Amino acid sequence: MSRHQLIEQIKLKKSFLCVGLDTDIDKIPEFLKQYPDPVFEFNKRIIDATKDLCISYKPNAAFYESRGLKGLQSLISTYEYLPKDCLSIIDAKRGDIGNTSDNYAKAFFDEEASGMGFDAITVTPYMGNDSVTPYLKYDGKWVIILALTSSVGSKDFQYLPTEGGYLFEQVIQKANTWAGADRLMFVVGATKSTEFTNIRKYAPDNFLLVPGVGAQGGSLEEVCKYGMTKDCGLIVNASRSIIYASGGEDFADAARAEALSLQQQMQVELEKAGII
Repeated sequence: MSRHQLIEQIKLKKSFLCVGLDTDIDKIPEFLKQYPDPVFEFNKRIIDATKDLCISYKPNAAFYESRGLKGLQSLISTYEYLPKDCLSIIDAKRGDIGNTSDNYAKAFFDEEASGMGFDAITVTPYMGNDSVTPYLKYDGKWVIILALTSSVGSKDFQYLPTEGGYLFEQVIQKANTWAGADRLMFVVGATKSTEFTNIRKYAPDNFLLVPGVGAQGGSLEEVCKYGMTKDCGLIVNASRSIIYASGGEDFADAARAEALSLQQQMQVELEKAGII
C-alpha cells in the first residue's frame, strides 16, 4: 500500500485505527477451541467485525511463532484473510544484519517464498542501517522503526543523552537518511504524547505507529494534539482493548463496539484538523 493509498483510506473510513491481532490461544473464548484453527477463527471474526472501521491490522509475530507450525499456519491464514484495502503490518521487531536480515525480509515480504507478503514490518534499528536496508529492497513495502516506546525500560537506552539529543532522536534523524517518508514510519508510544512535538521536528512527514491507546492508558486526544499532520500522519493501534473486549460468544460484537468508539473519536480529530 502506497502512502497515497493509505491517506485515501484514512479519509474514506474517517479513521486511523490499527487493530492489533495479539491473539493468545489461552485468552480466546472457549467455544472456538472446537474449530480446526481456533486462532484463525478468532481473527477472522474480529476482522469481519472491524474491517470497515480500521485502516490497518497488525498481527504480533510472537503470539504465532510461540505455537510452532500450528501458529505459523494461523499467521499465514490470517495474512491471506486480511482485507486488501487495509495496511497489513507484521509486528516482528526484527533487528539483525546480513543474510539473517535478508531472510527475515523474505519471510514476511516474499509471498511466493513464505506465503506472506505483508505491507510493513516493525524493525529494531540498533545494529544500524544494515538491519534496515534489506527490507527496503522490496519495492512498495514499509519499514516501521522502533523509536520511542511506552515501556518502563524506555529510559534504559532510548533516553540516553548524546551530543545530538536523546538516543531515540538520533535514531529518527539517522533513519530518515536511509529512505523517505513514503517508506519509513516510526513506532512512538501513546503514553509519550508530549514528546510528539520534539519527534515532529525530526520526522515532520513520517507516519507514526502509535501503540498504547486503550488498555495501556494513552490519550488519543493528546496524541492527535501533538502528533497529527496535514496528512494525519498517525496510525493508532489498539489490541487488547478491542480483541478481548468480551470473553464470551459475543466477543466479535464487543470488539466492533470498542473499535467503533475509537473510530468515532478519530473522526472528530480528523474533522478538527480539516483532513476530512
